Parts: sequence; C-alpha cells; structure tokens
Amino acid sequence: MIRRLAALLVMLAATACSRPALAGSEASAQVAVQAQPRVDVKLPLEDKSVRFAVIGDNGTGDTPQYEVAAEMEAYRKVVGYDFVVMMGDNIYGGHKPSDFERKFDEPYKPLLEAGVKFYACLGNHDNSNETLYKPFNMNGQRYYTFKKGPVQFFVLDSNYMDATQLDWIQHQLSESNAHWKIAYFHHPLYSDGRFHGSDVDLRNLLMPIFEKYGMNVVMSGHDHVYERFKPEEGIYFFLVGNSGELRYGNLRRDSDMMVKGFDTDRTFMLVEISGDKLYFQTISRAGATVDSGVLEHQPKPQTNQVTQSAR
Repeated sequence: MIRRLAALLVMLAATACSRPALAGSEASAQVAVQAQPRVDVKLPLEDKSVRFAVIGDNGTGDTPQYEVAAEMEAYRKVVGYDFVVMMGDNIYGGHKPSDFERKFDEPYKPLLEAGVKFYACLGNHDNSNETLYKPFNMNGQRYYTFKKGPVQFFVLDSNYMDATQLDWIQHQLSESNAHWKIAYFHHPLYSDGRFHGSDVDLRNLLMPIFEKYGMNVVMSGHDHVYERFKPEEGIYFFLVGNSGELRYGNLRRDSDMMVKGFDTDRTFMLVEISGDKLYFQTISRAGATVDSGVLEHQPKPQTNQVTQSAR
C-alpha cells in the first residue's frame, strides 16, 4: 500500500511539473482585464457617427468629480468619443492656477492625454477669464459656435443674455445648414429642480428664436441633478448639472415635463449622432446606466415625434 501511494504521489508531481507555466505577459494581461472597469454601452457605435460626452457643474476638485472622470475614461476606451461639452460651473471657488489643476487638469488628465477636447460655457460660479483658458476652447469668447460633421453646436452665455448676443444667435442659426443644431448653456429653460427651477425669463427670450430656426436639442446645467424632458415645441431638452455637485433628492416628482430624472448621485452623458438618430446614455458615478434611448431628427416644421427606448 505504501509503495502504491508513493508511486501515485510521484505521478502527480510529474504531471504538475509537465504543465507549462503561465507566461508573465499572459498573467499580467489577465490581471489587467480583471482590473478594467466594466462598461455597459447602450450606443450602437455606428460607422462615421459623431460621439461626445456631456458634463455639467463639475469643477469641484472633490473625490466624486474624480470618480465620474474615471468612468468617463473607461467608457471612452470603448465608445471612442473625442470631445466633451461642458454645461458651466467649470471651476468652483478660487481661480488660481492650482485650482485649474485640481479641478480640471488632474481629474480629466487621461482624457486630455488621449486628445479629447473640452468645449466649455460659462456658469454663474465661473470667472469670465475662463474664456482665455486654452483647454476650454472658448478662444476668449463668451459665446461661440463649432461644428462636428453634420452637427453644429451653439454655446451661449446665459449669465448675460443681451441684445448683442441674441442678434448673434439669430444670425448664426439663419446661416446654419447643419442637419443637427444643438445649443447649450448653463441656466435651464426647463427644470424640475426645487432649488432653482426653470429660468422663465431666459426661456421667453430664446424659445421664439429656437422654434423659428429649427433648434433640435438644448442642454443645460445649474440645477445639480439629471433630467430629460418631454419635447417642448418639438425641441429635445436635457439637464446635466450633477457631474461634480449634487443636490440629493432635489427633483419635484409630480412634474408633467419630466420623462426621466435622477438626483441621488453624480452623472455624465454620452451622445452618438448618426443620420436622423440621436442616441444617448446617462451613466452614474458607480457606472450604472440611469437613462438611455434614441431620438428621431425632427421634421420641418418641428413636431413632437420621438422614438425612445428609454429606461
């Protein structure tokens, strides 16, 4: 019995020795895969589409901002978006060089190193000198426009909507032949946030212009929540104001405007535009999808037709 047991142990040892050892590079690859954040992309990632991320009220320099930024980088590696639009309140508090470093450069360093561009607008907590900060791509202007393929963005300064800016908006929209027109600025025309709510005066100034020239999408921040609205006069509205700051439980739940709201954590949004479809996905700091769907390009004159697979 003892001899047979000894023989069995020898055979087992020989078998173990005959197995090839896992190469160092393979072992490292396995560890890297396990360490990678898990992403759950709802976008179709169609060929030649326009893809970007949306953040708002982000510039706190606190841990939650960094955690949202880490999720943004994890999704960028899969989605491949190459620019980010910012809804304002880019830098809270002081505006010394160290503030820009801690509240923008450091949290978004992986995105910036990957060549992602950021296009900011001014919020009520921002300093007008931010227009000169090169990574914000404002080129010294309070309001400006830029194009990405079939999409034209109109970036406004909602802190001071004077006659000169209103004339500029009308002129830019009248000259635009873009298939998709997207405006963004800090103060929301529609909001169910208890703290601020809708900016009705700004709405009265801008909505006639947006309706006349066929604005497709309007995005804002200011209220520190996420919200998606029913189309207003055929225009799609989003509020992304919780990429850094958060007002927990701030939404009025009895709203007849809201399609989806989220006020229990920070978020950012991904957008993909392909042909006549705009796909969106809103992701929390923990990586959970809190809203997603697809919107159809509005015909002219605009109607309330919308196809959504929102959850």
